[in-house]
Amino acid sequence: MSSATSPDVVIDAFIAEIHPYFDYVLAATAFSACLFTLLIVLFAFSTKESRRRLVFRLNVLAICIALTMGIFVSVAGGKAMMDPFDQVSRSVYIASIVFGIFPPVLYDSILLTRVFALYPISTTPATTPLKIFAFPLCVKCARVVVVAIGFNNYVSSELTTASLEEAAASAWYRNPEMIAEWGMQIADNLYSVSIFLYNLRIRTSSVTRAGGVAERIRQIFFISLANFVFPLIFNIAQIIFITTDRSPTTGVLLLMINNYTTVVGVLCATLWFSGSEWRNGSRYWWEEWE
Repeated sequence: MSSATSPDVVIDAFIAEIHPYFDYVLAATAFSACLFTLLIVLFAFSTKESRRRLVFRLNVLAICIALTMGIFVSVAGGKAMMDPFDQVSRSVYIASIVFGIFPPVLYDSILLTRVFALYPISTTPATTPLKIFAFPLCVKCARVVVVAIGFNNYVSSELTTASLEEAAASAWYRNPEMIAEWGMQIADNLYSVSIFLYNLRIRTSSVTRAGGVAERIRQIFFISLANFVFPLIFNIAQIIFITTDRSPTTGVLLLMINNYTTVVGVLCATLWFSGSEWRNGSRYWWEEWE
């Protein structure tokens, strides 16, 4: 004798099924709204001169990429909630993954532009930047290769969106490529912040008593340190969850939030404290990185 399934059981199962997508859409919407507001403020308070600077354009590009990730995640997650039996196309689902795992390499690369404030191209021997950038360049190339291998292994074996989602848990749990990527990201960021802060201290030791320069240097120091600490915390948390939790929900949320906070941190580290120099027309040495 067959028994009818309880409505409560069906509802609970449906809620459990769409709950991860709700979390993804909620996080993407909230952080994307913050970034969009920040983008408007960035253009509103910038000058024509500042908008021509490379680092300004790179930061705008980073914000646009993060916003694009939010759009793809919201579309894929919203479709999965509203119509679970007719999800988005495979290309849209893959695009949401691409914009989540590849851009962190670009975000971290933008931070290296700060080094040019300490080593202006016009006055620095050609061998010096080569020595400084050799390690981070090699690490970033390795990160791209590792992420590309892991991405290809995941998407090449599945032909539909449904099959990709079914394989997500097994592909996520203890994924060696993602663990290697986050480990190299920690080393990459540690090197970048170390080389910048060390040279900042060495090259500004003789000017720290001049007016408000000391306070500005302290601000740059703390924002640079925070820009390393927060991604470090997220990277460690991601490694912990990918090695202990078979469900990718929490890990994917951490990955998304890490992307958004990294974009904001990069913006602060490269542009935030240069605003007064743009407005006042000062000629401090750090103006070079703008």
